[in-house]
Amino acid sequence: MPERVRHQREQMGKSLVIVESPAKAKTINKYLGKDFQVEASIGHIKDLPKNKLGVDVEKGTFEPELIVIPGKEKVVDRLKKLASKADAVYLAPDPDREGEAIAAHLADELKQVAKPEVIYRVTFNEITAKAVKKAFDHARHVDKHLVDAQQTRRVLDRILGYQISPL
Repeated sequence: MPERVRHQREQMGKSLVIVESPAKAKTINKYLGKDFQVEASIGHIKDLPKNKLGVDVEKGTFEPELIVIPGKEKVVDRLKKLASKADAVYLAPDPDREGEAIAAHLADELKQVAKPEVIYRVTFNEITAKAVKKAFDHARHVDKHLVDAQQTRRVLDRILGYQISPL
C-alpha cells in the first residue's frame, strides 16, 4: 500500500467496505473487525436503460447512458448514507472486468457524498482472513482500463443485440 494510503488508514475511524454479495459481506466482516462495516451492493448498481438503446450512435461517440438499475435505488441510497459517514470506502467486488465496472459505478455514485481520494479498490481471489487483510495492504484506485474493457463489451453487446433481436 502506498505510504500515503497506509498513513491515512492508521489515523482513521470506521471504514466502509462494499462487496457484491451479502454472504461475502458477513464472512469478510468477521475478518476485518470493528473498524470496518461491510455491506453488499448485490451485484451491479448501474446499467444501460432497458427500454432504449442507451448508446450514443448518432454522434458517433458510443457513449453509454448508464442509469441506476430500477429497484437498486434503495441499495444505492443506503451505501451513499454509509459512505458519507465513513472515513474511507473500500470497493471489493470480484477481481475481474465486471467487478471493476461495479467498483467504478459505485465510486461514481459515492463520490457525490465521499471525497474521491478516500475511495479505494481492493481485490482478493479467495475469502480467507490472510487474503482479505493482504488486499487492504495493496489498496489502489479503480482501474480505468478494465472498466473501459467491460464497458466496450457491454456497448457492443447492446448495439448488436438491439439491432438483431427484432429479427
